[in-house]
Amino acid sequence: MMPASRLKEEKDLRILDTFGLLIAIKVVAASVQEREGAKQLWQKMKKQSDKYPRLIRIFVDGGFSGEGLMRFVMDTFGFILETVLRSQKAKGFEILPKRWVVERTFGWFNYWRRLSKDYEVLPETSEAFIYIGMIRLMLRRLA
Repeated sequence: MMPASRLKEEKDLRILDTFGLLIAIKVVAASVQEREGAKQLWQKMKKQSDKYPRLIRIFVDGGFSGEGLMRFVMDTFGFILETVLRSQKAKGFEILPKRWVVERTFGWFNYWRRLSKDYEVLPETSEAFIYIGMIRLMLRRLA
């Protein structure tokens, strides 16, 4: 039987560059709304904002849309959030522009058993293993 602490659901919020490489990540409980989790991620990113002077536009999915979050990011960082939505006319599967980069990164992480399922108890441990997975991926690209 699993301990009760292992049964918590988590979700991770990630900021990726256009190549799908990780810039920042924040793992939060699944009960946290995406916009609130995004604010936590942005607070974490605020410490590193001088590392990305050319970052202007950030593409987000529909869960991060909303005037409040967009205003928060614009006022705090000066970044523009652009929501990538599915067209109303589309039926079935549709490839969304810029969204495939994020999905591809999720696919890369599924190659590692430790990242394919949520085995960790602490959110910080999950974040650490995601960083380790991304480091391994970047090292393989350099080789």
